[in-house]
Amino acid sequence: MPRSNQSGGPWGSGPRRPPDLEEYLRRGQDRLRGLTSGGFGGRGFALIALAAVVLWAVSGFFRVEPDEVGVVLRFGKFVREVQPGLNYHLPYPIETALTPQALRVNKIDVGFNLRRGSTLSDVPEEALMLTGDENIVGVDFSVLWKVKPNHVGDFLFNVQAPEGTVKAVAESAMREVIGRSNIQAILTGARQNIETAVQERMQKTLDDYGAGVTVQQVQLQKVDPPMQVIDAFRDVQAARSDLERAQNEAQTYANRVVPEARGRAAKVVQDAEAYREQTVAEAKGQASRFSQVYEQYKKAPDVTRQRIYLETMERVLGGTDKTIIDTGGQSSPGVVPYLPLTSLPRERATQQQQPAGGN
Repeated sequence: MPRSNQSGGPWGSGPRRPPDLEEYLRRGQDRLRGLTSGGFGGRGFALIALAAVVLWAVSGFFRVEPDEVGVVLRFGKFVREVQPGLNYHLPYPIETALTPQALRVNKIDVGFNLRRGSTLSDVPEEALMLTGDENIVGVDFSVLWKVKPNHVGDFLFNVQAPEGTVKAVAESAMREVIGRSNIQAILTGARQNIETAVQERMQKTLDDYGAGVTVQQVQLQKVDPPMQVIDAFRDVQAARSDLERAQNEAQTYANRVVPEARGRAAKVVQDAEAYREQTVAEAKGQASRFSQVYEQYKKAPDVTRQRIYLETMERVLGGTDKTIIDTGGQSSPGVVPYLPLTSLPRERATQQQQPAGGN
């Protein structure tokens, strides 16, 4: 139920003054003095000391997050590593614990800064590098790294600023690799080789420092000439692309024409070999035929001579026009009887070509 406020004060009565802090402190000191001087005596001191010891002992508990590794130091000297979870070390000042994020993969950008909204801001003093053929190129790249397992102590104590050291080593290794390469290879197909070479160089340098860091990957983000000459470089790239295209087309034409020429040459060679085999075979056949005829001639010379004569005359006179004259019969003087054998086949052919009902 609401209280009545007849006096107009906020608490139902007259106005109150704020509590006096000095009064409270004075009362607390009096009570403490009474405990120490009264019957409580030595037991009070013992309880207070016990509580202090308990609090001091409990202060040694600490928690290690999943991406962290605990490092326990005894009087400032590295003692051991502990895994994520709830752990304990002897209370301060005997032992202390450090919890670096040793299991997290870290990323360092060189040559550019990534702002909010994925906006890239170039850093020319980091990106511009000199190539082996004395050209300038802008290289933006990223490095993924983490702490080596079982080397957290090296990471904490051998290098004062690990992140800055990794970035400086990355820039130095990249400049060394770019300085040994030509700009054409850098702008075209040597990205994988450059990344591998930089990673190996970085790892060797960091191992020499004893930094306790492992380089997982080097990623080239952008490799371009300076803005002042980028148009000229693009023209050169276009010309090189046209050159490669022309070479590919010429190679394609050569791959098509050369096999055809080789095929035609092989056909000519095969035809020549076939003609040679045919000619040799015919010559051998004629020689064999002559030998056989000669053998028969030796057995019966007259008969063979007559047969050869008749066969020869048949071949010679078979395709010529012939006129046969009969000189053995009686005829009037000045008239030569003959039989027109060549005109007979022509007359017979003309008669066969006329229609059946013609005159």
